[in-house]
Amino acid sequence: MYADDHGAMFEEGSLAAFGRSWDEIWEVREGDMIPLPRGSSLVMLPGRQAVGMRPGDGDALAIWLETDRRGRRETEAPGWAVGALLPAGFTRTLLPAYVVDRRREMRALPLYGYTAVGMKQGRPYVAALRTDEPFRWHPANYNAPELPSLIEAMLKEHPTNRILRQLAKCSTEYRCFTAQNVFYRRWEAGIPVSPACTASCLGCISLQPAGCCPSPQSRIDFVPTLDEIVEIGLPHLREAPHAIVSFGQGCEGEPLLQADLIARSIMRMRAEVQDRGLINANTNAGLVDAVDKVCAAGLDSMRVSIISARHEIYNAYHRPCGYGLDDVRRSLAIAKERGVFVSLNLLVFPGLTDREEELDALCALVENVHVDMVQLRNLNIDPDVLTATLPGPRGRVLGIDAFVEELRARCPGLRIGSFTPSREEISSSTIRG
Repeated sequence: MYADDHGAMFEEGSLAAFGRSWDEIWEVREGDMIPLPRGSSLVMLPGRQAVGMRPGDGDALAIWLETDRRGRRETEAPGWAVGALLPAGFTRTLLPAYVVDRRREMRALPLYGYTAVGMKQGRPYVAALRTDEPFRWHPANYNAPELPSLIEAMLKEHPTNRILRQLAKCSTEYRCFTAQNVFYRRWEAGIPVSPACTASCLGCISLQPAGCCPSPQSRIDFVPTLDEIVEIGLPHLREAPHAIVSFGQGCEGEPLLQADLIARSIMRMRAEVQDRGLINANTNAGLVDAVDKVCAAGLDSMRVSIISARHEIYNAYHRPCGYGLDDVRRSLAIAKERGVFVSLNLLVFPGLTDREEELDALCALVENVHVDMVQLRNLNIDPDVLTATLPGPRGRVLGIDAFVEELRARCPGLRIGSFTPSREEISSSTIRG
């Protein structure tokens, strides 16, 4: 597939599709592809020339790609590369393949998870695996016609609640699902609490340096009160099906910078609803004492974002301030000691995540700490920004599908998926360790 300057998309049937792993161009095999899932989007990658493979030599447009080490002849398609943005629950296995057009000034792509896409018999296919049941996070369940009236009613009920005003903005402008769930009063609901962070992640979706890639959403600029948190979280825990209240959202920094506030809110809500629903924190887990404080207060679940269990890659991507990967390990161990369900939010990037050395380090972390779950999330970033910034990975590339199978085989009992499970779902599974 390719796109013209206006974004119209076309199929070049004479060329076979390519994908990309780290900075290498790979031929796409039929077994690598699945039909484009419902809820996906197709996007143009401007300034990035689409490439494919044509049988035979001699075409005037044929070029040699520097990253191709197999000596095959590739051909430029007549337009820009196309990528797919997948719904949650699907993990990409290859990136879109392209050649950068050096004649144009290049700007970094927006922070989305670009996936290789091709056409077969007039139907789009993508390089991806289904890694979780996506029903509760399917786009069809969001942005319903009644959402504006639900937002209006809740804002009228709580006119001074700044968190609700922020979540209303996130629901309508950014189409954030965890924000919308607050107003639908169901499933996982996000409650942002922290305007600051302890890291400067390369792919942060709420704060980017000027002149870099645009952030898809803005960060909150206030710290809420205890009452503002409780008047959102308490009725959600009490009434919502599969209720989850989550601290640590895309519109904030590191939630555990407000550990005292979170701990007090947990204790206050639990005094009212006892064990109904799940209280979760999405965190980088760099603040060991803060992790201990919220876990002691009654936190049920902790999801820790991590791109790698190797110091070199972790530091280059997360750019932590005042903590390191060893602190994260300590936090994970403390949470497990406190009986918290612990997940790793693994930021997946083909050609990095699926290296043998990355798998070895991840398995060691999972087994040493008895991590309960690895959640696979496509890393939202311009591929060239990442490969230009991180140290070049070493070791054999397994492929994302083989990586997932090997992780499952080497870590028996480890849950692999994409979403934080509810209390009911955790209760039906075995807690590791």
